Amino acid sequence: MASTKGRGVRLIIDTETDSYEQAIAAVQAAYGLRPSVPAGWRDAPAAEPRPGLEDLGDDDLGEGWTDRLLFQMIGSLMPGARAVLRRIVEMGGTASYEDIQQHFAEHPTAPIPRTKIGGSLTSVKAVQRRVGPAGAGQLLQRDEQARLYRIDRALAEGLQRAFGVADCRPDLMRREADS
Repeated sequence: MASTKGRGVRLIIDTETDSYEQAIAAVQAAYGLRPSVPAGWRDAPAAEPRPGLEDLGDDDLGEGWTDRLLFQMIGSLMPGARAVLRRIVEMGGTASYEDIQQHFAEHPTAPIPRTKIGGSLTSVKAVQRRVGPAGAGQLLQRDEQARLYRIDRALAEGLQRAFGVADCRPDLMRREADS
């Protein structure tokens, strides 16, 4: 094991395949308390590669939007706006005001009062001005007359990919929002 003095170590323990003893040995080894693994222990399975920004494309999805820009967009949103945007994407890119209001009014972990949904989504427009492509139309379109939120199909699919990476790698979201 290489010296980790002065550097942090990221340790992943798979509770479905690693035994308790293996987990304890890994923690001890990470802290330099027991650098060798006892004889007879099987090797840990190869780790699945974790997705990253390199997995998000730079291809134009429409009006200059790319998967990476969409990732920056969601990483820069306030949590409430990100949750509402995600819900619209989950609904195929089109959702009625009432569906969104009802979903978040009854949400068990992240409720948003009906009167606050519109205010939460105001930040989408502000963030788009900062990180979105110049001259692009609104990512999140509101049809006041039909009382619908809409996201272009290609952009909704790009947002779906961006949310997928964000779910696996929340550490990248924080880094993108800070940059």
